Amino acid sequence: MANNISVGAAAPGCKKVDPILVADNVTRQFGGLTAVDVAHLEIPRGQITALIGPNGAGKTTLFNLLTGFDKPNTGTWIYDGKNLAGVPSYKVARLGMVRTFQLTKALSLLTVIDNMRLGAQDQPGENFLRSFLKPLWVKYENQITAKADDLLKRFKLDAKREDYAAALSGGQRKLLEMARALMSDPKLVMLDEPMAGVNPALTQSLLEHIKDLKKNGTTVLFVEHDMHMVRHISDWVVVMAEGKIVAEGPPAVVMKDQAVIDAYLGAHADTDLGTVAIKVVKGK
Repeated sequence: MANNISVGAAAPGCKKVDPILVADNVTRQFGGLTAVDVAHLEIPRGQITALIGPNGAGKTTLFNLLTGFDKPNTGTWIYDGKNLAGVPSYKVARLGMVRTFQLTKALSLLTVIDNMRLGAQDQPGENFLRSFLKPLWVKYENQITAKADDLLKRFKLDAKREDYAAALSGGQRKLLEMARALMSDPKLVMLDEPMAGVNPALTQSLLEHIKDLKKNGTTVLFVEHDMHMVRHISDWVVVMAEGKIVAEGPPAVVMKDQAVIDAYLGAHADTDLGTVAIKVVKGK
């Protein structure tokens, strides 16, 4: 484990040596309900961080706020030295902070390769006037197509290159969305329940791809309910309950924390916990 992460228990909102993302006093209210109330959160650079908690804890809402898909009532957050509070989602993505969604956002009526091409940034052919002058953009399009083909091969989607995205299975759409996110060479990838609805045959493939992101120097923050996956791939775990950060630390430590057990028991009282307390939830 990298030396920018403590190996013991940590207080919620603890400081990291080299955080890529720092959030302060982020709140989001819907009427009288406070969905997010995060006093302080730091995401360690170059590591895989899991954001866990029962349904309704505010995990996806926090994702939406940090990536510009929703506006907070209060709060600021700094990504890689840049203040992103109030920055729209498309600009956040251009800065290298890219997210995927629990319900995939693949463009169903475009082919797989066209979906991939759309993930690249700063394409000269997207300019209205330049689009009529093919010599100005054809070289770049050939480059991004080659990059897209490499990623499709890596994600084992190359055989689906010319298929419409609508023809893909749910798991394949997850793979496509993750592969498309890498077209922009992000520094931070945020995955919202990457295993939700995925065929077990593709689960291991997704796990390996997430670990490969870290090997390539990309920071990963993901929301997940599958505790086996969390234990298997995460370096650090942050736990939310009722909109707040209630615990964080290494997986083996956090999953023995009473606040974590209580939070999950509150939402999964009918779940078979097995013989070990850390197996508080195996899935949704």
